[in-house]
Amino acid sequence: MSKTSKDPSTQAGEESLWKGAVVPAAVVALLGIVLASFFRGRPGFWGALLAGFTVILFFSVHLAVSRLTRELDPMATMALAMFSYFAKVILLGAFLLVVTKTTSKAAVDRPSFAAAALTITAVWLAGEIRAFLRLRFQLPLPPKQ
Repeated sequence: MSKTSKDPSTQAGEESLWKGAVVPAAVVALLGIVLASFFRGRPGFWGALLAGFTVILFFSVHLAVSRLTRELDPMATMALAMFSYFAKVILLGAFLLVVTKTTSKAAVDRPSFAAAALTITAVWLAGEIRAFLRLRFQLPLPPKQ
């Protein structure tokens, strides 16, 4: 029996994945903002804040696309996943280019952005993996012959 989008266990699983990732990522983002502000001042604050916003938005879009495509044909799901990935990379590049061109290094600290973005990304992925392992999906087995 396949699970549909109306199945509460599927919706709870998707929500668990998002919560399992966003909560630790948000905590690390806040910690990064505090540390960057302490060590680098206002530019560090803006760099870490921008990193937290960027990473959490980037990965949340990924989970939203997977939620929207779960009922589609596998080929359509793969096509939408690839499209969303490339669109996110292009938009992220454009966003970072705009930030780089419109702000000075004195306004947004680039090393604070990089350190916070890498740390938040690692924590997001670890949280998502941990949440996935806790779900214990029941996969259908082939019938015995």
